[in-house]
Amino acid sequence: MILTYYCIITMIIIAYLLGSIPSAVWIGKKYYGIDIREYGSKNAGTTNMLRVLGRRAALPVFALDVLKGFVAVTIMDLMKYDDFFTGGSHEFWFYMLRIGAVIAAVVGHIFPVFAGFKGGKGVATLVGAVIGLNAPLVLLCFGVWVLTLIVTHYVSLASMIAGCCFPLFTLISPKVMQALPASSPFLIFSFLTAGLLIFTHRKNIERLRAGTESKIYIWKPRQTTPPSSGTPHRKEGSDR
Repeated sequence: MILTYYCIITMIIIAYLLGSIPSAVWIGKKYYGIDIREYGSKNAGTTNMLRVLGRRAALPVFALDVLKGFVAVTIMDLMKYDDFFTGGSHEFWFYMLRIGAVIAAVVGHIFPVFAGFKGGKGVATLVGAVIGLNAPLVLLCFGVWVLTLIVTHYVSLASMIAGCCFPLFTLISPKVMQALPASSPFLIFSFLTAGLLIFTHRKNIERLRAGTESKIYIWKPRQTTPPSSGTPHRKEGSDR
């Protein structure tokens, strides 16, 4: 049993360290010579990379952030080989373990040990982690996100609406509801996730209410404008 606890703690630490990989910071410094946390919204995430440096910089950041969240959760499947997690009576605790990995990875992204504990909002990492838990629900939420973005052009609003739909989709998910009460941690987690997204976007909510939130036009060609104060000079070959 002591070995089981040791493995659980080790896995949670690994999930946190995976979440702490600051892809936006490292890519910004390596290929563009800037710390993305000093520009735009000052968040080390995909949206700020898109606003400041363009699609070419934002896409790999999004992919890496999703991947690290996914890996942080799926490596927990190794614990299935532990006797403690075998049998239906312990399915509840396996749900708890995987959700613990989600939380650790997102906390790692928001407070990355490899970047001075100053990261992003963790949305992409959360998406990757929840894919590891229940991919169909993520696809539904992603559809809501895309539709909202197309209509409003606000990434923050799209993220909040998609996040609020997460617990609603969970409530109608046969996979989750048929597994109750063992799946109850996941159900509770879906509501907490919606609340967390609202909390982490509280400044965006203020800007939305004031009409000052930036819009994103993914399919609209980016205009070439002279660099202004607060906008980094992109290196040759960067996306415009």
